Amino acid sequence: MSETLHTYDQGSGPPVLFVHGFPLNHQMWRCQLDALASDYRVIAPDLRGFGKSDIASISSKTGVEMSEFADDLALLLDRLEVAEPVTLVGFSMGGYIGWQFFKQYRQRLAAMVLCDTKAAADTPQAREIRYRMAEGVEGWGSSHVAMLMTSKLFGPQTLASNQPLVDEVTEMISSTNPVTIAAAQRGMAHRDDSTDLLPTLDLPTLYLCGRDDQISPPDEMQAMADATPGATYVEIPSAGHMSPMENPTAVNEALRSFLAR
Repeated sequence: MSETLHTYDQGSGPPVLFVHGFPLNHQMWRCQLDALASDYRVIAPDLRGFGKSDIASISSKTGVEMSEFADDLALLLDRLEVAEPVTLVGFSMGGYIGWQFFKQYRQRLAAMVLCDTKAAADTPQAREIRYRMAEGVEGWGSSHVAMLMTSKLFGPQTLASNQPLVDEVTEMISSTNPVTIAAAQRGMAHRDDSTDLLPTLDLPTLYLCGRDDQISPPDEMQAMADATPGATYVEIPSAGHMSPMENPTAVNEALRSFLAR
């Protein structure tokens, strides 16, 4: 599958693999990619069916499991001839994929950064909401999904004063194929609970969370960090769920400090 993943691959040095969230694409990381490419090899794919990547192998009815996305990433690293372990930076759904990557490909990881994400599985209510979107999105269109999600993605400061960023993310979501949205929702609904994995993370781990994140709240992410041996937790001010885009300066600073260690 990975040969059809559209991938941004720039710079040289220790490899850093950026895994975007739902229903976005690798462009959500543009500020991090620009900031780190001078010292690191930054690799940022569009996941299967997202952005400019191929949608041929996706079914809206069966979905794509987080383990399948993890397999795609391992194949991508093979294709790019990345032999040394990577730092995986996973945002939201990218974090769910990160847990699976750890379980399946531990030897390929040097460190992990979990950004605005969860370890717990969905509640029954959250699962039902995902199924409802999976069933309805092809009729609604992706722009309706963007409308449903926007107010939850950003902190109040962004919503009040950064309309261009809100518009950029709205367009990113609206351009995502409805089939991909349905398949990813089903995959996230099926995902494992990874809470028991946290005490077993035997590698440097950084947790990043927007102070105003409504989807992956700071207290939940702080608890995840507390359950992970030796982990670092950094709260990002003036940001909601989309912290890498809302406050890239603070996120980049935290990433640079972590990667330097």
